[in-house]
Amino acid sequence: MTAENARELNSLHSKEMGLGAWAWGDRIFWNYGRGYTDNDIAEAFSATLSSGVDLVDTAEIYGSGRSEYLLGQFIQQTDRRVYVATKFFPIPTRWRAESIVRALRRSLSRLNLERVDLYQLHWPSPVVPIENYVEGLALAHQAGLTGSVGVSNYDKHQMQRAMTVLAKYNIPLAANQVEYHLLDRRIEKNGLLARCKETNVRLIAYSPLAKGMLTGKYKPGNPPPGPRGRQYSPLLGEIETLVGFLKELGTAHGGKTPGQVALNWVICKGALPIPGAKNLKQAEENLGALGWHLTSDEVAALDQASDRFTK
Repeated sequence: MTAENARELNSLHSKEMGLGAWAWGDRIFWNYGRGYTDNDIAEAFSATLSSGVDLVDTAEIYGSGRSEYLLGQFIQQTDRRVYVATKFFPIPTRWRAESIVRALRRSLSRLNLERVDLYQLHWPSPVVPIENYVEGLALAHQAGLTGSVGVSNYDKHQMQRAMTVLAKYNIPLAANQVEYHLLDRRIEKNGLLARCKETNVRLIAYSPLAKGMLTGKYKPGNPPPGPRGRQYSPLLGEIETLVGFLKELGTAHGGKTPGQVALNWVICKGALPIPGAKNLKQAEENLGALGWHLTSDEVAALDQASDRFTK
């Protein structure tokens, strides 16, 4: 590992929380343009950055590039350093290693940047070998287009295959980004979280609030709209009990909200949560998860209370 690679890894491991930009431009899942605007998103970005949280995670597929474009605009309007992470989506027609470099150059154009800090493979492809795409990550890194490389939604065996390819180039795998929250603890039970810790791969947790289910906003008679409602409506009664426990713990910590406790739990587990924020209120809510920690007994109690959600 080079000294530069070590600095990149240290920078990523020093971060407690980031900001997820999935909702920026996404009309299908998050109803972009209905209920929140670009100005709302800009306020969320500014408040998050001002607090010291400087990692923003986006992807070429979010809003068909709109998320990257907005982030690029926001970066141009601030003097603060922004740690930018984005992702390559494995469309089957893009099967060669060089496809990674071309896609990253298009992302950089939308972001109005010369390089990103972290470039990730968004999903393993069902048809293209992992090795093809990881070779592309190495090419992008060697070209100076990204400071570090990572994967997303890779299990521990797929992650190992990626690490094996990168080792040929003396490039460390910096991160594996997966869904992780109190309603989905598969990475604890299948060994991925432990393997990431063993190999110094930063586990980045997306949807750490279970797409809003852990905030207390939704109840059995008030499910979320669209795909989230279809996914979680059958569980809202059980989730309500868990949210009640989160509220109790929050009261014990000076009035923290259920969502703030849920985010703090992820941090205490050794992962880096990247909750989304569509407006200033949501950004400020997320930031309330920082500056304090649950006790080990409280973490264990939440583990027990949430265990039934992940078999």
